[in-house]
Amino acid sequence: MTVTATVTATAVAETRVVRTGAPRPSSGRRLPTGALALLALLVGAVLLSLLVGGRGLSPAQVWAALLGDGDPESSAIVLGQRLPRTVIGLLGGCALAVAGALVQGHTRNPLADPGLLGVTSGASLAVVLAISLLGLTTPDGYLWFAFAGAALGTVVVTAIGLAAGRRRDASPASLALAGAAVSALLSAITGVLLLLDAGALDVHRFWTVGSLAGGRGFDVVAAAGPPLLLGLLVALAHAPALNTLALGDDLARALGRRLLPARLVGLLAVTLLVGSATALVGSLGFVGLVAPHLVRGVTGPDHRALLPVCAVAGAVLVLLADVLGRVVIAPAELPVGIVLGVAGGPAFLLVVVRHLRGAR
Repeated sequence: MTVTATVTATAVAETRVVRTGAPRPSSGRRLPTGALALLALLVGAVLLSLLVGGRGLSPAQVWAALLGDGDPESSAIVLGQRLPRTVIGLLGGCALAVAGALVQGHTRNPLADPGLLGVTSGASLAVVLAISLLGLTTPDGYLWFAFAGAALGTVVVTAIGLAAGRRRDASPASLALAGAAVSALLSAITGVLLLLDAGALDVHRFWTVGSLAGGRGFDVVAAAGPPLLLGLLVALAHAPALNTLALGDDLARALGRRLLPARLVGLLAVTLLVGSATALVGSLGFVGLVAPHLVRGVTGPDHRALLPVCAVAGAVLVLLADVLGRVVIAPAELPVGIVLGVAGGPAFLLVVVRHLRGAR
């Protein structure tokens, strides 16, 4: 590439960034305030998650239990149930929100979510197979099957996207279309298996709505945590490349970005994040879709700021939804996935309306 071409591409890229709503000075001033507000909300959500439940605990009781000085009953509730549940919700929310931002960035589709790339449907099919064929009914039993299914779904979608693309770089359109087709096929196979096995349907029904309850403990966190944290690190390191890809394929090439390796790194991060999160909390909708939209007004489109703030927002959403599910029909509980679905439906409509208005 000549120097003239590079300079021209850079100038056009700067123009494109301005026109697509790059962070303005006002966005930069809002970022610290918004990030601090989200961190305060996260601290509050964690405290509520430890305090609220079938038996209400005071802050003093929770603090004593965390220090190992609490009474046996309070310690069992905090350390054996609520603390693992809180950590699982925090990790799952972070992972799903960041994965959603990655998918929206790679497909350049603000209405995309992690399920678009076949990750969730692949994990769901693998869990049903583990339940039906191997009789695994506990989260620690089918955790790795969920992760393997998510990885397989992503590999299949990527292979089809590469084969269908005009160039050997898996365009956003080919990935989105391949993901929709693969997700539909895997979901159909899952449905057939569930019809043939009533026992698998009972277990899968609880898993597929998404929940932080169900006996999940720190053993599950220890298994799913490392790949999840690796996915977060890969995603954060991938942010500059994602900013370049957002300019469009032609400009990204002109600026020296190799498209296929960049997209494969992004897909790797999505697989690690969604596979781990799905294994931890089941299938939680709307987190990956809504969280990026909630924070873009604070961060702007720069993924270097968007991804970490998204992680905090996703954790807040999941923890607050879980707390709400504990109190709405107490002493019974609503799974967090149902609460997110009820709240996420109107939020999704708002996202669609805002997107349509912005497209005019």
